[in-house]
Amino acid sequence: MILRILSLLAAAAMAVSAQQAVKSEPIPKNDVLLRAMRDELNRSKALRVTGADAPYFIQYRVQDGEALEIEATLGGLLSMSRSPIRVQEVDIRVGSYDFDNTNYVLSDYYSGSRYDSNMMPLGDDYLALRHSLWLATDREYKTALEAIGRKRSALRNVNMPDRLPDFSKAAAVEYIGPRQLLHADDNVWKQRVLAWSNVFAGYPKVLGSGVEFQAIPSTSYLVNTEGTVIRKPDGVAFVRIRASGQAVDGMPVRDAAVVQSSDLNGLPPDQEIRQVAEQVAGDVTQLSQSPQGDEYTGPVLFDAGAAAQLFGQLLGDNLKIARKPVPQPGRPVPYLPSELEGRLGSKVLPEWMDVVDDPSQTAFDGQPLFGHYEYDDEGVAAQPLTLIGKGVLQAFLLTRTPAMREFSASNGHGRMHGSFGAYAPGFGNLFVRASQTEPYADLKKKLIALCAERHKPFGYIVRKLDFPSSATVSELRRMMTAMAQSGGGARPVAPPILLYRVYPDGHEELVRGLRFRGLSTRAFRDILAASKETAVFNFLDSRTPFALMGAGGYVTNASVISPAVLFDEVELEKTEDELPKPPIVPPPPLSASR
Repeated sequence: MILRILSLLAAAAMAVSAQQAVKSEPIPKNDVLLRAMRDELNRSKALRVTGADAPYFIQYRVQDGEALEIEATLGGLLSMSRSPIRVQEVDIRVGSYDFDNTNYVLSDYYSGSRYDSNMMPLGDDYLALRHSLWLATDREYKTALEAIGRKRSALRNVNMPDRLPDFSKAAAVEYIGPRQLLHADDNVWKQRVLAWSNVFAGYPKVLGSGVEFQAIPSTSYLVNTEGTVIRKPDGVAFVRIRASGQAVDGMPVRDAAVVQSSDLNGLPPDQEIRQVAEQVAGDVTQLSQSPQGDEYTGPVLFDAGAAAQLFGQLLGDNLKIARKPVPQPGRPVPYLPSELEGRLGSKVLPEWMDVVDDPSQTAFDGQPLFGHYEYDDEGVAAQPLTLIGKGVLQAFLLTRTPAMREFSASNGHGRMHGSFGAYAPGFGNLFVRASQTEPYADLKKKLIALCAERHKPFGYIVRKLDFPSSATVSELRRMMTAMAQSGGGARPVAPPILLYRVYPDGHEELVRGLRFRGLSTRAFRDILAASKETAVFNFLDSRTPFALMGAGGYVTNASVISPAVLFDEVELEKTEDELPKPPIVPPPPLSASR
């Protein structure tokens, strides 16, 4: 399942073998959109230009849904809209599975005039729908012909001796699921959002706050020339809560939380969301009054929730293997390799830990898993996959674009639109499991004991990371630049938001203004212990740094299930950003009683 966001709109049972062809119900005759897609696809199979490469693979994808968006602050409405969405995407590959127009740095570049749009007609006008697909197909075919010509020319001047096939075959799948429609009372949801945002009126230390609600039930369509036909529900509903403040020295502080579900009915009741808002407001209030932390190198304990965030970002992102594209001669390639590339068969975790991605699961210990999906964005069935067994790296998250010699086919993880004409991998439900565990209370005691042995006056517990990040784009750029300059890895890790000093007597003190230094996947080998208790972390994943909230063209549903973990050594350093001055004029009263 892939959930799309274009501009400000987000478009979010059982796993089967990738070799099976699945049939559910017959293709409904009243689905005009699906009929138009199939008919235009069949006509496009005859695309030919004399003397040029013919298409060997064509795929149409359409996201059809409706979005309800409401945003408020301090009980006041900021915006509210309800709009339909119908987005089309055409992929054409010319040449052959072994060599085609993709995996080249200019695969997506088209120099000609464009008459088509990503948006399709919203009605059920069969001829209008086919005309829209025809325009997109014509432009995409021209793009493919330009790309394969340039790619051949580039390869005459660039030596790439270990070139892999450009695409892998997949068994045809036919699956017709129900359509997902928006059934919501706009006014009822508006009043709820206003009430949730008004929670912050009772917290004067919170300088900025907002609550954003989006419900985007949608249906995803996919047809391709290999015979795959899929119609499946593919929606999302979420409440995003943000707040920010300022410490006495001027340092900005913030916190955020998101509750999400694959449909509107899966969101928690009002009172639970209100409690989430109160927690965010309380965190920002405490952070604004807390001291700045001290630079530190030593044992660090990650609570189960924070550990799930860390595994989801640092490990999850490095399990996504991307294909290095053919470059333009003499020009650098925009390519960021995985830290785990080349380490297949190596130890990356303690031998008593395993990591499995299992998108087929819908719940864990009674908690819904947001990362469930049945088919990925390339029409390949989801399947359980052991990524790390007994601490040893065994596999990666793969798409239909081969990225390494050891694996020639997809394992059902093509979940986001990627670069260079290919899809990007993503996980569904990432289970981090430990065969040796102990109660969380014992992990805290072990942390204190280790600090005493190493003559540390205190240790640190991480309870929450800024992931997905609620930073602004400019703040994110400054943060990543500073992390890189301080000796961080190629993939900086989201900084801690809730970080506590732990003293020898066990009492804790919230601190602010620290970030990780040099934290990479190699630190996972130094995990000393894991807790019996586990946490489920549901989130919207994306290809943007730190999965930045509201950014990126595409997002996908994901979950991480993890115990708390104790690291032998983690480095923390102070942030050295310039601090803005506190407000000159005190704020007006936040309630009429003042």
